[in-house]
Amino acid sequence: MDAIAGAFPLVGRAVTLTDAQLDRYARHIVLREIGGAGQMRLLGADVAVIGAGGIGSPAILYLAAAGVGTIRVIDDDAVALSNLQRQVLFGTDDVGTPKAEAAMAAVARINPDVKLIPINARIDPDNAGLMLRDADVVLDGSDNFATRLTVADAAQRLRIPLVSAAVGPFEGQIATYRGWEADKPCYRCLVGDPQDAPERNCAETGVIGALTGTIGSLAALETIRALVPFGTDMAGKLLIADLLTMRFRTLDVAKDPACSGCAMEICAP
Repeated sequence: MDAIAGAFPLVGRAVTLTDAQLDRYARHIVLREIGGAGQMRLLGADVAVIGAGGIGSPAILYLAAAGVGTIRVIDDDAVALSNLQRQVLFGTDDVGTPKAEAAMAAVARINPDVKLIPINARIDPDNAGLMLRDADVVLDGSDNFATRLTVADAAQRLRIPLVSAAVGPFEGQIATYRGWEADKPCYRCLVGDPQDAPERNCAETGVIGALTGTIGSLAALETIRALVPFGTDMAGKLLIADLLTMRFRTLDVAKDPACSGCAMEICAP
């Protein structure tokens, strides 16, 4: 843990644990890698979640259950009946409700320690800096490439660790990016600068619902790791899950010396 702790910003919001919190988070506190100090870090943390969909829904559930003190949910969509096959944060009564507001109600039922800030808007290059400012970690589970690039570029400029997760019909991937560090890639080091990337969404291709739960839970785990460093630092690695064959692979992602995202960081004032 000490070897990678310096790679992550300190969460500077001091809190103490009440008797009820000692009971609620007991299974975290007994973990040597987290303990009481780590749980206090989680309670003082601020995480921005982009998209309350298939990935964001389980991620929000587990971040709230873990006691992440502030969760910003950025999503301009409303709950639809077709979402309920995989977006486990919502129920039938939520259909028609803005997802960010439905997420706030769900989290209030799960954990009163957590403040969820609903942002019923689409993140774009003009507002990304304001929406993500002062977050400790950004978790991106958005469903389109343009948004992913916008979020990645903003996180890079703001020097906020980015946990990026995506799914296909039976496959998923997840990675953590801290591209401002000399030996770590940013998101654009992996994807390049594709201006004409074809868009696909689950309405067209389909997706097995439980897959989004798996990837969303892993995204929550990596977000917690970014807040309370434990185990192996996963920045610079890409986890690929193929659920048709039940195979998981971890690949190294190299820093691209010609990356436009890293160059943007170098040139930033």
